[in-house]
Amino acid sequence: MGQKDTDTLEGRIEGLITPTMEAMGYEMVCVRLQGQGGGRVLQIMAERQDEQGMTVEDCAAISRNISAVLDVEDPVKGAYNLEVSSPGLDRPLVRQKDFERFVGFEAKIETHELIEGRRHFRGRLMGLSGDMVRIALDDGEWQVPLPGIRSAKLVMNDELLVAPGK
Repeated sequence: MGQKDTDTLEGRIEGLITPTMEAMGYEMVCVRLQGQGGGRVLQIMAERQDEQGMTVEDCAAISRNISAVLDVEDPVKGAYNLEVSSPGLDRPLVRQKDFERFVGFEAKIETHELIEGRRHFRGRLMGLSGDMVRIALDDGEWQVPLPGIRSAKLVMNDELLVAPGK
């Protein structure tokens, strides 16, 4: 998590399309290839560099431009559907800056390995300390190594719904 892994297909795809997206004024949030055979879906989550809300037109423009890159480079063998979307309110937290941007909001984190007997953390984000994500739980503050995070996302709640610019 948090860095492009060019050894994976998703990492190679991210490396191919990120320059095009950035030139258009967007940032890559994450790339996921799901499913098998003809039912595969290549999901691209993006957001605007100016942190304004994503529109359907934004998603369509990204789709058109990255489709051209993907058609030429052909990183995904076989048929797939391309899906471009915003990360949504219960967005995945992927990049280091995501853990800083959403300080104070509730998040769920799952780790690859146990940390002091636990793998699941749900609490208030407190930012980063080096490569450690700080999260306040009912039983105190925990530090979770960013490279050890399997998945992390914001928790949809009233506080998140009314937050400006998030």
